Parts: sequence; C-alpha cells; structure tokens
Amino acid sequence: MTVANIEHTLLARLFSASVFKEFAKTGKSPQFARLADELQLTSEVPASATVSEVFDLAFRKLRAKQVRNEYVYQAALVQNVLLGRHNLQTASLIAEMRAGKSKADIVILNGTATAYEIKSERDTLVRLSKQVADYQRVFAKVYVISSEDHCDGVASSVGAEVGLLCLTRWNRISTVREAFENWELIEPLAVLESLQTPEALEVLRLLDVAVPDVPNGRMRTELMSIFACLDSQELQGALVDTLKRSRTLAPLEPLLRELPVSLKPAAIKHKISKSQWTNLQLGISSTMFDAQSWV
Repeated sequence: MTVANIEHTLLARLFSASVFKEFAKTGKSPQFARLADELQLTSEVPASATVSEVFDLAFRKLRAKQVRNEYVYQAALVQNVLLGRHNLQTASLIAEMRAGKSKADIVILNGTATAYEIKSERDTLVRLSKQVADYQRVFAKVYVISSEDHCDGVASSVGAEVGLLCLTRWNRISTVREAFENWELIEPLAVLESLQTPEALEVLRLLDVAVPDVPNGRMRTELMSIFACLDSQELQGALVDTLKRSRTLAPLEPLLRELPVSLKPAAIKHKISKSQWTNLQLGISSTMFDAQSWV
C-alpha cells in the first residue's frame, strides 16, 4: 500500500462509527487522538486548536484527495440536498436502507422517497444496474451520484428515468439529468420487505386498510397477502409519511446546527441519544492539547 493510500485510510477512520461513538459515550476518543497523531495533524494546527477544527482539517484533506471516499459524497448530499433544500421538520434521511438485496446509500424523504446510490472514485459500476433495479422496486425516484470520471459509464448503465448527479472536483453537486417517478416499477411486496412490522402496520392504517388480527408469528404472512393488492402510488405516499415519522431527524436539528459540516453525516448515520449530545459536544470542543492525553 502506498503512503498516499495509507493516509487516505487513516483519514477515513477518523470519521468511522467507532470514533464517533467513543465521543458520544465518554466525551473522549483515544482512537481519534492516535489517528490525529499518526497523521501528524497536530503539527498543522496550534495547541489551542479544538478537536472540531482538526476534524475539519482532516475532512478538507479527505475531500481534496484524487480518490474521494463515500463519506465525502455523503457529506455533499447532506449539506446540499437534505439541509440545503429541505427542512428537518418536514424531511428526513435514512442511511443504508435495504431494498431487495441491495442497500441504498441514502434515502431522502420529503414529498416522495428518493434513493441515492453513491459511486465514488473508489467504486466500480459492476453492480450498479442491479442496485438501481432494486431501488426502483421500492422508491419513487432514484439518483446516482458519481465522480466526473464515472458519469458516462453511469449514464450507459441505467435507464433514462434514473437521475444523474456529479460531484465535481470542486466538491459541488452538478445535476446531469433529473430523475422522474416511475410508479410501474414499484412492487408493494418489495416495499414491505424494506419495512419493520410496526411501520408496515402504520402504512395500512394510513391507507384505511384493516390491520390483521393474528399472532405475531403469522403477521408477516398476512401482511404479504395485503400488500400484494395495494396500489403502488398510494402505497408510496403512505410509505413516505410513515418513515418520516418513524425515522425522523427532527430531534437532531439542534445538534446538527452546531456540528461542523465534516461531522454532520456521522451524526445522521450513527444516531446517538439526546443524552449523549453533551458528551459529543464536550469532546469536539476540547483542545488538541487536552486530546493528546486521551491515549
């Protein structure tokens, strides 16, 4: 592994679930301190610099790499699409939501359910057509966001109804092609597979469909029989309303307002309890001088 690849791997680890959850649980992260030291980030900032400022420095380095990773793309979608166009009181985001045998990198729920598949410089397009087909069975709209180098390959791998976004070298999202809704591709049973049972029952209530009165062991079988007969377009509306409530980000809004851009995707993806906010905020406001003692 080259020196550049090692640096990229270490930078990516700074934004991992294990580091984020250490901060949330204890207000400190020995992993962060070790990685910052190994990357020599402390030599690039004054001793009075905060952990938050070092996260931002690491993120700028990660974003400037020739081979950007998925986290950089997630940050662009969170900042420019979720927070740039929507309100967390009326919109929500789900990271890695299952659809068939695939997982959509990001699903944004507003007036409709829109899946986003990330194809970074580090990814291949081998599975793309299968992934998109899985998403189209569940979500009304599908976008693929890729690097400029992948744009042509993505366009030739997916149908004209799939939207294309490009993350430019300046880390701005450029719309190559808008997505449009294709209700005929949505399969109610595929939607059911993506839902937890309480969510599926709420969908039925919203559609004024009688909820099965059967033992838990038979519930999924009964739900399959009912969902198979549902109208795809009506189902999509109930799906959006249900998920916006069950997986809402509204409680996170005060925390997201205070976090740097570099940490917002982690806060959304690795959800923490409200009681852990204080630990996280305390940790990232610590100075690097203090952070060095965490190891």
